Amino acid sequence: MDRYQIHPMPTQAPADLVTRLSRLHTSTFGHTHLWGFCRRDIRPLAAASTAAGTAVTLALPGPDSTLLHQVLAQVRPGDVVMIDRLHDDLYACIGGIVALAMKRAGAAAVVVDGPITDTAEILAVGLPVWSRGVSAITTRRLDLGGRLNTAVSIGGAVVTPGDLVLCDDDGVFVLPAADAKAAIDQAEAREAWESRIVAEVASGHDLADALKACPPR
Repeated sequence: MDRYQIHPMPTQAPADLVTRLSRLHTSTFGHTHLWGFCRRDIRPLAAASTAAGTAVTLALPGPDSTLLHQVLAQVRPGDVVMIDRLHDDLYACIGGIVALAMKRAGAAAVVVDGPITDTAEILAVGLPVWSRGVSAITTRRLDLGGRLNTAVSIGGAVVTPGDLVLCDDDGVFVLPAADAKAAIDQAEAREAWESRIVAEVASGHDLADALKACPPR
């Protein structure tokens, strides 16, 4: 069995769709979807972080990040790099230098189902990163293997290459490309409805009365 499974980079989502998604909130989708959400301990490194883009997936085993270093040159502007750490929670695969390379490549964000390191350096670089915490123990180039652009598990959510990803302070939401437009249309309508509710309550109306208008489905 080959240690490495390397597949082509996915087709990127249309820019206008990504822009529309970036203006929405993960919690809006939480009103209508029961799946696609990464577990809640995957948190942003910086407060008030928001990112959206096309999923590029990696699976990296334990202490090894050889494949990550090899594919940095393939990362494109607008990609969200989703890294499955295959249950490891000890070794940090993203640090300051890798974050700098990702930022220079134009990555929209990195989501790691495991820890990161060099937090001050990552913050200085300005790359949006979501992870499960911090570790001073880092991965190495051990050539153990890995997978690029296969289905992965990130915080319990199945992510396939080419999915749309929305990240914000409330979490990470993954949306299959085939469902994206309809889901975004629905979310936009719901946020417009919620804005009307907020305006009514702010102007003195009772919340119960304001909510009598059913949200869009």
